[in-house]
Amino acid sequence: MNKTPVQCRLNGSDVAAFADPGENLLDFLRRRVGDLSPKYGCGQGTCGTCTVIIDGELRLSCLTFAETASGCEVRTTGGLNRGGKLSALQTHFMDGFAAQCGFCTPGMLMAATVLLERNPAPSRKDVEEAISGNICRCTGYEPIIDAILKAADEMRRSNR
Repeated sequence: MNKTPVQCRLNGSDVAAFADPGENLLDFLRRRVGDLSPKYGCGQGTCGTCTVIIDGELRLSCLTFAETASGCEVRTTGGLNRGGKLSALQTHFMDGFAAQCGFCTPGMLMAATVLLERNPAPSRKDVEEAISGNICRCTGYEPIIDAILKAADEMRRSNR
Protein backbone atom coordinates (compact mmCIF):
# COMPACT_ATOMS: atom_id res chain seq x y z
CA MET A 1 0.00 0.00 0.00
CA ASN A 2 1.30 3.41 -0.93
CA LYS A 3 0.91 6.17 1.58
CA THR A 4 -0.23 9.57 0.32
CA PRO A 5 1.52 12.76 1.38
CA VAL A 6 -0.90 15.29 2.82
CA GLN A 7 0.15 18.89 3.31
CA CYS A 8 -2.27 21.45 4.66
CA ARG A 9 -2.49 24.53 6.80
CA LEU A 10 -3.91 23.45 10.16
CA ASN A 11 -5.06 26.21 12.48
CA GLY A 12 -2.61 28.62 10.89
CA SER A 13 0.43 26.31 10.79
CA ASP A 14 1.71 24.24 7.90
CA VAL A 15 1.63 20.51 8.58
CA ALA A 16 2.59 17.50 6.51
CA ALA A 17 2.31 13.77 7.08
CA PHE A 18 1.55 10.58 5.18
CA ALA A 19 -1.96 9.14 5.11
CA ASP A 20 -2.84 5.51 4.53
CA PRO A 21 -5.06 4.78 1.52
CA GLY A 22 -8.65 5.53 2.48
CA GLU A 23 -7.68 7.10 5.81
CA ASN A 24 -10.24 9.62 6.98
CA LEU A 25 -9.33 13.13 8.00
CA LEU A 26 -10.34 12.54 11.63
CA ASP A 27 -7.80 9.75 12.06
CA PHE A 28 -5.19 11.68 10.11
CA LEU A 29 -5.57 14.76 12.34
CA ARG A 30 -5.56 12.77 15.56
CA ARG A 31 -2.98 10.06 14.80
CA ARG A 32 -0.66 11.59 12.24
CA VAL A 33 -0.67 15.27 13.14
CA GLY A 34 -1.53 15.14 16.85
CA ASP A 35 -4.57 17.44 16.85
CA LEU A 36 -6.84 15.71 19.35
CA SER A 37 -9.51 18.42 19.35
CA PRO A 38 -11.78 16.83 16.71
CA LYS A 39 -13.55 13.97 18.47
CA TYR A 40 -14.65 10.57 17.28
CA GLY A 41 -18.37 10.16 17.73
CA CYS A 42 -20.41 7.86 15.56
CA GLY A 43 -17.99 7.29 12.69
CA GLN A 44 -20.96 7.47 10.29
CA GLY A 45 -21.44 11.21 9.80
CA THR A 46 -24.61 11.51 11.83
CA CYS A 47 -23.53 13.07 15.14
CA GLY A 48 -21.40 16.05 14.00
CA THR A 49 -18.83 15.81 16.78
CA CYS A 50 -15.93 15.39 14.31
CA THR A 51 -16.83 18.54 12.35
CA VAL A 52 -13.94 20.65 11.09
CA ILE A 53 -13.75 23.65 8.77
CA ILE A 54 -12.01 23.14 5.42
CA ASP A 55 -11.54 26.25 3.31
CA GLY A 56 -14.42 27.90 5.15
CA GLU A 57 -16.88 25.03 4.81
CA LEU A 58 -18.06 22.62 7.50
CA ARG A 59 -16.97 19.04 6.87
CA LEU A 60 -17.44 15.82 8.78
CA SER A 61 -13.89 14.62 9.21
CA CYS A 62 -14.96 11.00 9.71
CA LEU A 63 -16.37 10.99 6.16
CA THR A 64 -13.65 13.05 4.51
CA PHE A 65 -10.61 11.37 3.00
CA ALA A 66 -7.43 12.86 4.45
CA GLU A 67 -5.90 13.34 1.03
CA THR A 68 -8.71 15.71 0.00
CA ALA A 69 -7.48 18.19 2.62
CA SER A 70 -4.08 18.48 0.95
CA GLY A 71 -3.45 22.09 -0.01
CA CYS A 72 -6.40 23.28 2.07
CA GLU A 73 -6.88 25.46 5.14
CA VAL A 74 -8.17 23.20 7.92
CA ARG A 75 -9.49 24.56 11.21
CA THR A 76 -10.38 22.62 14.34
CA THR A 77 -11.39 23.68 17.82
CA GLY A 78 -7.69 23.53 18.64
CA GLY A 79 -7.30 26.74 16.67
CA LEU A 80 -10.14 28.77 18.18
CA ASN A 81 -8.18 30.33 21.03
CA ARG A 82 -5.79 33.16 20.38
CA GLY A 83 -2.53 33.32 22.28
CA GLY A 84 -3.85 30.97 24.94
CA LYS A 85 -7.01 33.05 25.46
CA LEU A 86 -10.36 31.38 24.88
CA SER A 87 -12.51 32.73 22.06
CA ALA A 88 -15.84 34.39 22.87
CA LEU A 89 -17.60 31.20 21.80
CA GLN A 90 -15.48 29.01 24.04
CA THR A 91 -15.92 31.39 26.97
CA HIS A 92 -19.71 31.51 26.63
CA PHE A 93 -19.92 27.73 26.21
CA MET A 94 -17.98 27.34 29.45
CA ASP A 95 -19.76 30.09 31.41
CA GLY A 96 -23.21 29.03 30.19
CA PHE A 97 -22.73 25.30 30.88
CA ALA A 98 -23.18 24.59 27.17
CA ALA A 99 -20.44 21.94 27.29
CA GLN A 100 -21.71 19.44 29.81
CA CYS A 101 -20.32 16.07 28.76
CA GLY A 102 -18.27 17.53 25.89
CA PHE A 103 -19.37 15.00 23.27
CA CYS A 104 -20.95 17.54 20.93
CA THR A 105 -18.80 20.55 21.84
CA PRO A 106 -16.21 20.42 19.02
CA GLY A 107 -18.86 20.14 16.31
CA MET A 108 -21.06 22.78 17.89
CA LEU A 109 -18.15 25.20 18.16
CA MET A 110 -17.17 24.64 14.53
CA ALA A 111 -20.75 25.09 13.30
CA ALA A 112 -21.11 28.25 15.39
CA THR A 113 -17.79 29.60 14.12
CA VAL A 114 -18.88 29.33 10.48
CA LEU A 115 -22.27 30.80 11.32
CA LEU A 116 -20.80 33.83 13.07
CA GLU A 117 -18.24 34.40 10.32
CA ARG A 118 -21.05 34.53 7.77
CA ASN A 119 -23.70 36.16 9.92
CA PRO A 120 -22.46 38.21 12.89
CA ALA A 121 -26.03 38.93 14.02
CA PRO A 122 -27.84 35.59 13.83
CA SER A 123 -31.39 35.05 14.98
CA ARG A 124 -32.28 32.17 17.24
CA LYS A 125 -33.62 30.33 14.18
CA ASP A 126 -30.31 30.90 12.37
CA VAL A 127 -28.44 29.33 15.28
CA GLU A 128 -30.83 26.39 15.43
CA GLU A 129 -30.32 25.75 11.71
CA ALA A 130 -26.54 26.12 11.97
CA ILE A 131 -26.21 23.50 14.71
CA SER A 132 -28.87 21.15 13.34
CA GLY A 133 -26.23 18.69 12.10
CA ASN A 134 -24.91 18.13 15.62
CA ILE A 135 -26.42 15.81 18.20
CA CYS A 136 -26.32 16.86 21.84
CA ARG A 137 -27.00 14.18 24.39
CA CYS A 138 -27.33 16.18 27.57
CA THR A 139 -27.92 19.95 27.34
CA GLY A 140 -31.28 20.05 25.59
CA TYR A 141 -29.64 22.55 23.17
CA GLU A 142 -30.86 25.64 25.05
CA PRO A 143 -27.54 26.44 26.79
CA ILE A 144 -25.73 25.96 23.46
CA ILE A 145 -28.05 28.30 21.58
CA ASP A 146 -27.84 30.88 24.37
CA ALA A 147 -24.03 30.67 24.42
CA ILE A 148 -23.81 31.22 20.65
CA LEU A 149 -26.17 34.21 20.78
CA LYS A 150 -24.23 35.74 23.70
CA ALA A 151 -20.93 35.22 21.89
CA ALA A 152 -22.36 36.85 18.77
CA ASP A 153 -23.48 39.85 20.82
CA GLU A 154 -20.08 40.15 22.51
CA MET A 155 -18.24 39.85 19.20
CA ARG A 156 -20.42 42.55 17.60
CA ARG A 157 -19.87 44.90 20.53
CA SER A 158 -16.10 44.38 20.50
CA ASN A 159 -15.91 45.10 16.75
CA ARG A 160 -17.63 48.48 16.96
